[in-house]
Amino acid sequence: MQQQQQQQPPPPIKKKTQISFLIRNSPIETKHRGFINSLQYDCSSMHLFSAGSDSVIRQWDILAKQGLNDPFLRCLEHHCDWVNDIVLCSGGSRLISASSDTTVKVWDVRKKGTCLSTLKTHKDCVRCLAYSREPSETVASAGLDKCIYLWDVNTLTKVTATNNTVTTSSLRGTKNSIYSLAMNELGTVIIAGSTENILRVWDPRTCQKIVKLRGHTENIRAIAVNREGTMCLSGSSDGTIRLWSIGQQRCIGAVRCHSDSVWALQTDSNFSTIYSGGRDRRVFRTPIRNLGTSDLLFIEQKPIQKLILVNDGEQQQQKHLWAATWDSSINRWPIPLDFHGFDNTTPKVRQPDMTIGGFFFFFFG
Repeated sequence: MQQQQQQQPPPPIKKKTQISFLIRNSPIETKHRGFINSLQYDCSSMHLFSAGSDSVIRQWDILAKQGLNDPFLRCLEHHCDWVNDIVLCSGGSRLISASSDTTVKVWDVRKKGTCLSTLKTHKDCVRCLAYSREPSETVASAGLDKCIYLWDVNTLTKVTATNNTVTTSSLRGTKNSIYSLAMNELGTVIIAGSTENILRVWDPRTCQKIVKLRGHTENIRAIAVNREGTMCLSGSSDGTIRLWSIGQQRCIGAVRCHSDSVWALQTDSNFSTIYSGGRDRRVFRTPIRNLGTSDLLFIEQKPIQKLILVNDGEQQQQKHLWAATWDSSINRWPIPLDFHGFDNTTPKVRQPDMTIGGFFFFFFG
């Protein structure tokens, strides 16, 4: 009788580890070397904050730049992977950052620019942050681990190296990786967009689900919500921007001015005007009362990841848009005060009025 050979188990599959590194010219680099993923602007100090794929957050003095001086103030270095999003809080004295290294960090940006604490609750890349001022300051973080965490900002600002316990709660129910997040100023709704192509809405005060909004056909990459939390906007990889009534639980309008993915949304304080950008490198202005008419404001040289609307100039009448792109430079674009008709083919502005330069870098992808 022929003896049966015992089947040997297959050899274990070796997991590949990808390592990336950056060679610097000096210990402190005063320019970005890679994509710019996020921006924040403090109107009181006229300081701009930028974060990107080189794992560094940089702080810039825009008033110095206007005087033709070097705007660089400092580097905030503690992350070891891409910094995907940043938010200012506590009256501009604290900055919260989210990174692909799975951490959320708290920074003192008024004094020394030191990292006050590292929050390690997430289990995967942290993609996005959201912030509300009322009833008490709250920051939310979300990412590829499909979880949303809420952080009490008053607790965060008291965190030290010896006391890193923070008040946090989590929102459950999301089934896919989260790429966009927004909270209204009053802190009554939090909205998440993900690769399941659905907007999910919660009440952050009770962590209870409110509604799911369906209509997009691809990943939702950007969200904006009005102060009252009754309406929101979403930008998607399907190339559309949708306006939603949260109370009616339905889409009440759509914008189709972009030819590719929409990655960035910004609105004015009255939630009356949409500024949008994305992979097609174009920034459009669209009035919410007339979603069928869009103005082409300007065209960037690289895909646009983030837009920040700033009111400055005399009596804060002049508006600018800061744009973060797949470039290491950051451009500021003036927005014309008057619009005579709508044109989605000819850009209103040809050149930025300010540029913060970055280092040249290669990107393969």
